[in-house]
Amino acid sequence: MINSGRVIQLQSHKAMLRPDIGPPERTPQLALVADLESNELNGLFVLSRLAAFLQSIEAGERHELHLCERVVIIPSVEALRGVSSHAWRVDPRRRPIAMESMRETVMTLTQAAYYRVNVHTVNSSLEEMPQVWLYAPNDDERASACLFGLPAVVEQSADSKEAGELARIWRPRRGENFIIRAGQSGSLQTRHCEILFRALVAFLSRTGIIDGLQMADCEEDLHYFGRQQVCDLPADRSGIFTSRLEVGRWVQAGEELGQIHDGITGNIQMRVIAPVAGLLAGLRRQPLLCAGDPIARILTLDMAFRRSSLQ
Repeated sequence: MINSGRVIQLQSHKAMLRPDIGPPERTPQLALVADLESNELNGLFVLSRLAAFLQSIEAGERHELHLCERVVIIPSVEALRGVSSHAWRVDPRRRPIAMESMRETVMTLTQAAYYRVNVHTVNSSLEEMPQVWLYAPNDDERASACLFGLPAVVEQSADSKEAGELARIWRPRRGENFIIRAGQSGSLQTRHCEILFRALVAFLSRTGIIDGLQMADCEEDLHYFGRQQVCDLPADRSGIFTSRLEVGRWVQAGEELGQIHDGITGNIQMRVIAPVAGLLAGLRRQPLLCAGDPIARILTLDMAFRRSSLQ
């Protein structure tokens, strides 16, 4: 696990200078945004890599591949500070970007795209497996969500407290919107980044944005989960949480997820047990916790499950 973003910023600086990639005469088909909070290193890292990959196709360095559509990539809102309106192909009559809100600029640059993806890490305490979240989706969004090849798609209501700012703003616009969650904010999980990079490239290929790519058929089985199938497990007491489990595995009801230790003696105070069987989509990586803090998130296939069952 790497906690410093300095190396990432230095290596990806060139990629962030040209986030508008592809045929200039075409309306953007895809917009990808990450790092709205300036601490979401997984999204920043992956989108910077993706920008460099697409630029190499555009430059003719990958002779077997062709970039058919225009793509907007914003690895970090911080990248907007040093980019002129000319570089973004924005109407020159607009005020300079330095005078505008960063988030308003993100909206200006992404709202025209048909597909819009926000790589968003919600929690600094939980590590989350790569997964797609949809908020009050239509049938087109449900169908397109499988094109990423990720193992879980989670549907939530439009007013969900975890819906990010972009999810709410993009919703009234024409097109399809996706939130991809992976890893833990404030740190970098390279295993998740590799999975996410492959998922985004697969989406580019399957939607026809890239032509000529041969995709390996190695995706995991896809499962859809509704809002009532998300089991959030809070801590019953304060202490130090430890676990040897990895996110992305299936757990059984009654299986031990980890232990809460006493902060003074180090003794195990209680064992955290999975209340339901399902996919371990998130697990606490911040050891110190107070009663009520989140410990795990399980996506259960049990349609009869209700949040009230934990209360």
